[in-house]
Amino acid sequence: MKYERIYNFSAGPSMLPLEVLEKARDEMLNYGGSGMSVMEMSHRSKVYESIITEAESKMRKVMNIPDNYKVLFLQGGATLQFAMVAMNLMTKNRKADYILTGNFSTKAAEEAAKFGTVNIAGSTKEEKFVRIPRQNELKLDPEADYVHICYNNTIFGSVWDYIPDTGNVPLVADMSSCIMSEPVDVTKFALIYAGAQKNIAPAGLTIVIIREDLICEPLAGTPTMCNYSILAKNDSMYNTPPTYPIYICKLVMDWLIDMGGLTEMQARNRKKAALLYEVIDNSKLFKCSIVKENRSMMNVRFSTGSEELDAKFVKESAASGMSNLKGHRSTGGLRASIYNAMPYEGVEYLVKFIKEFEKQNA
Repeated sequence: MKYERIYNFSAGPSMLPLEVLEKARDEMLNYGGSGMSVMEMSHRSKVYESIITEAESKMRKVMNIPDNYKVLFLQGGATLQFAMVAMNLMTKNRKADYILTGNFSTKAAEEAAKFGTVNIAGSTKEEKFVRIPRQNELKLDPEADYVHICYNNTIFGSVWDYIPDTGNVPLVADMSSCIMSEPVDVTKFALIYAGAQKNIAPAGLTIVIIREDLICEPLAGTPTMCNYSILAKNDSMYNTPPTYPIYICKLVMDWLIDMGGLTEMQARNRKKAALLYEVIDNSKLFKCSIVKENRSMMNVRFSTGSEELDAKFVKESAASGMSNLKGHRSTGGLRASIYNAMPYEGVEYLVKFIKEFEKQNA
């Protein structure tokens, strides 16, 4: 069977590993001799129970998640977590610190403000989010119920180059666009959440990794489906979970394990990002505004400085077999999201196109 695939630089939903898609294709009609697709089977069946159990155990292996952390497979995306984090953790002093480094950390702070007092402990908004604030710039409240950061900023193309010291205050991180791109010390965080549609699975699955001592009684009036305690007690099975994305998650974990885990994944991602940033930095036409120490490996923002040329780049790149290189509507310019599943060859292809475009348009 022949088929053609383009290089998809979408910020999400994004590429999945070809090996995973082929495995899912082969098992589409009859998973494990069950006579049915994973899409069709009961989430309470023994067959599906083995799928979700394997997905969790393999994720724990890949990320080295300690036993005192609960892994939840939820729905609603990272956006629902903006509210759920506050409803479940802003329960003692009814206040939390938020550090603003882009669009999603700002939205998370706005949502949390509906449930208590939000202190903006740091922000680089006035600098158009081109960098991450330094530790000595943070104005942290030792009485905050938690500190929230967005670890990788999908829209603005920046990433934290250090883990902020929050003392005894729990640190919460939205890792939607960088989870599993490199090793991370889970014990440095009280809670990690991530929409799965960048590096883990199709849209529809949300991962929450939460230290068990933080699972307690939420704010009064918290809906059942937003209550970490109830969801944890039911092992993500209080209602029907996103069964097929969880199955794909299991296959992606197999893919990561087979390649050598997150250390190998990090090496591959660094190599891809270095290749792309090098051609941008050496260009007379393209520029990247993000300070070098905070440049994301996952989302590379760049621009010609001309809306007309950027639009031409997007149009011609699409005709050349690439998609979704247009920047976010709030920032303009161009953006290449080179998540885990993007092969090195895809970045090489983009770099070759960039060089040729510059020759013709500089």
